[in-house]
Amino acid sequence: MGHGHSHAHHDAGSGHRGRLAIACAITVGIVAAQALGAWMTGSLALLTDAVHSLTDSIGLIVALIAASLMFRAATPQRTWGFRRVEILAGFGQAALLLGIGVYAAVEGIGRLGAPPQIPHVELLIFGAIGLAGNIASLTVLASGRRANFNMRAAFLEVLADALGSLGVMAAAVVIWLTGWQQADAVAGLLIAALIIPRALVLLRETARILLEFAPRGLDLEEVRQHMLELEHVQEVHDLHASTVATGLPVLSAHVVVDDSCFREGCVPEILTQLKDCVAEHFEVAVEHSTFQLETGSIAEKETHAHF
Repeated sequence: MGHGHSHAHHDAGSGHRGRLAIACAITVGIVAAQALGAWMTGSLALLTDAVHSLTDSIGLIVALIAASLMFRAATPQRTWGFRRVEILAGFGQAALLLGIGVYAAVEGIGRLGAPPQIPHVELLIFGAIGLAGNIASLTVLASGRRANFNMRAAFLEVLADALGSLGVMAAAVVIWLTGWQQADAVAGLLIAALIIPRALVLLRETARILLEFAPRGLDLEEVRQHMLELEHVQEVHDLHASTVATGLPVLSAHVVVDDSCFREGCVPEILTQLKDCVAEHFEVAVEHSTFQLETGSIAEKETHAHF
């Protein structure tokens, strides 16, 4: 057996804990202001944005904890350390966002028929406060938004909050100029329309990782065929690939080679070729790979189903 790997798991997210902490503090302030505004005005749009901001603040706190935990050293009991915490955090944030979006959609539809009276001046003020805070958070998070699922989720949630705050302000202006109270419910529905698709995308991506699907962009049949082109390789089975965390795909396989390889000492060369194959020749570079080299007679004794 052999494996090729790199333990220097570089992840740009490790340097962004300070940004997360600042964004979290700003978002908590936004939640307090929007909650007060929702209570004072009775606005669905402002309430939805407040609850969305609350979810963001919870998500940012979880992301901050995850950013600290996922770089702790591995142990014999936790062989990957806490790297997958970011995936669990992203999944939880997505589930919360989806619930909020559905609630806002249902409540908004109900209010279209019987809208309450919304004070437009207060609505505009609190919407502007939310937008200012969101812009500040976006500025803090912008440079690290591609680091990992946590940072991406945090940035997208704050961006959606900013758009939601714009919707709140637009509703306030419409009510002010026309007196059409349904504008608040429409703004709430628009915020829900922003939340639900993002939540579904993030839920799908994190679920793929938790279910250990092959990394997106990595065709295992193509990988198998490429391995079979190597000299002395007869068969490839038990081929599995998954993603531990952002930027950490892993792959393992049983590789049947010529019996002569074990006598003539060419096994190390084959291992190197296999490692280079999966690390260099595909869209998804797999640097952590594990291969079990075996003879045909050993493969025949394996009773489980092969892929």
